[in-house]
Amino acid sequence: MESTGPYAADLTLAMSTADEVDGLTLSKFTSANFTVEIKDDESPVTAVDRDAEQLIRERIAAERPEDSFHGEESGVTGKSPRRWVVDPIDGTKNYIRGVPVWGTLIALIDDGVPVVGVVSAPALGRRWFAALGDGAWRGPTLEDSEPLTVSTRTELNESTLSYSSLTGWDQRGLWPQFLGLTKEMWRTRAFGDFWSYMMVAEGVVEVACEPELSLWDMAALVPIVTEAGGKFTGLDGTPGPFGPDAVASNGLVHAAVLDMVGTA
Repeated sequence: MESTGPYAADLTLAMSTADEVDGLTLSKFTSANFTVEIKDDESPVTAVDRDAEQLIRERIAAERPEDSFHGEESGVTGKSPRRWVVDPIDGTKNYIRGVPVWGTLIALIDDGVPVVGVVSAPALGRRWFAALGDGAWRGPTLEDSEPLTVSTRTELNESTLSYSSLTGWDQRGLWPQFLGLTKEMWRTRAFGDFWSYMMVAEGVVEVACEPELSLWDMAALVPIVTEAGGKFTGLDGTPGPFGPDAVASNGLVHAAVLDMVGTA
């Protein structure tokens, strides 16, 4: 691709930063040389998570010193409306068990709008990226990439749903609704985490949804899904990544999904 939009330089920065982080995370993953701690919320974290986030934080601080930063592990720095939001390893539970479905998520939110997203999954050998107005792409570099477009299926009974946690739907009191949705779909599979949403952008899955998420889980996904022609909202139908949950789709089946599991 040739990035010519207003966020071209920011996308280039996010891509080069992802290159550096991939070197760190993949080498530790293949050697299994890390320790695991349990955070206050009972989720696991490794030194690799923290080192990867610190690497990104330092790179952003050097290249965009006026921007603010929001990392899963280190919190928020700065008050600029240009805010970088980072999940250093999305899928840490997979990472610590040797499952290759994990990735680094780097996003830029400008004045409340997610405008850049990079999702890099080196153990899968895949990377997805987008910038506002430049489309969504898959490939290792800006130069070596192919465009992404969501599917054109219009009915739930011809669509695929990908999901992550089942217990979360029960905890939210939405288990009957979610089970009803699965029965309406052509196919359901738990690809999980960021991968579900990237498959929506690729056009091979029509719906991805989760009942319990944080901003850093979603921010990088939004530009990729929407620039590929899809739709990304909360379960209440509000666009963007600012709620506690998400539905992403090709847009054509979005209303039908919200009719079944929506909270509005």
